[in-house]
Amino acid sequence: MIAPAAREPLTFTIRTMEPLDPRQRESVRRVLAQMKGRAGPLLEVLHGVQASLGFIPPAAVALIAEELNLSRAEVHGVVTFYHHFRSTPPGRHTVQICRAESCQSMGAEQLVEHAKRRLGVDLHETTADRAFSLEPVYCLGNCACSPAVMIDGELHGRVSAERFDELIGECQSGTAGAGRPPAGGRAR
Repeated sequence: MIAPAAREPLTFTIRTMEPLDPRQRESVRRVLAQMKGRAGPLLEVLHGVQASLGFIPPAAVALIAEELNLSRAEVHGVVTFYHHFRSTPPGRHTVQICRAESCQSMGAEQLVEHAKRRLGVDLHETTADRAFSLEPVYCLGNCACSPAVMIDGELHGRVSAERFDELIGECQSGTAGAGRPPAGGRAR
């Protein structure tokens, strides 16, 4: 007969959630007040919260669930299902690289790999200095100029690794978008 192995005690790490600060709580409540009466408002509420705060704080999930009479799991499930929603604050600059078929055929995968090395983060991550968030996007509507990249809402086409580095350098130096009209076409 073999003696049973000694069992080590189980240890657990419990992570506590950062509570909403008063400004965040007020922003979430404002969005909820505007949209609560609509039919099936969850997606609109989540978009509104993210537009207001830049992300959806995990602590906001409970407040949203309570106000919309949903479970926390339902709200959390929607937040984590859609890639658009963030649960952490974004960097000062959001870099989106198109991963749709046209861009893939023109080198987007290699550009993504270059961007990950250049910024030192993976997709859906933010650099340690909070300067850049790297996000995939599945069509920027700029297929004729693949591969496409959008930085802070400004669309760029035919982006090579070298051009990507130039764009990141412009963001770092504060000259990004200087002298160019915004993505909507109106002069600054």
